[in-house]
Amino acid sequence: MARTATRRPAAAPAAEGEINPKAPCPCGSGRRYKHCHGSGYAQPVLRPFEGLPGEPDWVAMRELVPAATATLTTTEGRAVTLASVLPGAVPALVRAGGEILLGVQLPTSSDDVSRDLGTALAAALQAPAGAPVDPGPIGGAGSAGPRLQELLDLSAPFEVTVHDDFGFWLEGAELDAATRAGLEQANEMVMPTVRLAGLEAAYWCRPSTDRAHVRWARPEPEEALLDALARLSAAEQLTLGEGTRYAGAFRALGLVVPVWDVPAEAPGADWAGPSSELDARLADALAVTDPLTSDERRARAGLLSRQVTLR
Repeated sequence: MARTATRRPAAAPAAEGEINPKAPCPCGSGRRYKHCHGSGYAQPVLRPFEGLPGEPDWVAMRELVPAATATLTTTEGRAVTLASVLPGAVPALVRAGGEILLGVQLPTSSDDVSRDLGTALAAALQAPAGAPVDPGPIGGAGSAGPRLQELLDLSAPFEVTVHDDFGFWLEGAELDAATRAGLEQANEMVMPTVRLAGLEAAYWCRPSTDRAHVRWARPEPEEALLDALARLSAAEQLTLGEGTRYAGAFRALGLVVPVWDVPAEAPGADWAGPSSELDARLADALAVTDPLTSDERRARAGLLSRQVTLR
């Protein structure tokens, strides 16, 4: 028997003032509204550190740098030490002297990393000196506290200090044998890292004796940055000099982190100069508004194929 064709009823048009479910979401994600903000589910905050001073360095400390600290100031004027990671990956701790340490690298995360860290910081601000910090449900379980942008003085500078080990965990404390052994074990995992002088969020690292990289968290919007990188790549200017090559990029917390392979035998600080020269070329490329040429479009496609999203 012949099948009778059936049609699904056409979707009712959106009422006046409402968004068509099949239309692109106004947030700019590129997805249809019904699969994005119209789905009824909380959407991830793509750039959780946006609005904070030093956003690219926040991303670097979260994703790239093993041992580093920075000083934060709350809206009430209290100093807080931000650490890349804390012992046991706890979100926060309060030392016996009252100093607060906040860890930016957490085992799990919710859809808003800023709220996860803000929840931990709010709990630490209320915790007695030397007492454990209990922020309640945090990260993957969902965080109910304020965001960092609500707690921190946004006019305070954000300056990162890279450490060779995790000795800053226990500064001024007497170590017993077990604690010392645990610290030494953690220190063995630290990858040599140097923050390049005069540049924002540019880091040299050496994961092994024969490999080294420059990783650079960039503040520009992704599409504009990719166009600029493509222009330099097509012009064979996307390098840090002889013996280097552009390896690809990470996408992390709303920013792009380009990576270059560099010779492992050169000291990390030596790459500040070549990176500054590249920064100048990149600024010139970012200022160009002409459409990409065919060579630049091919270069851009190649760059996209070498991008990896961290989270």
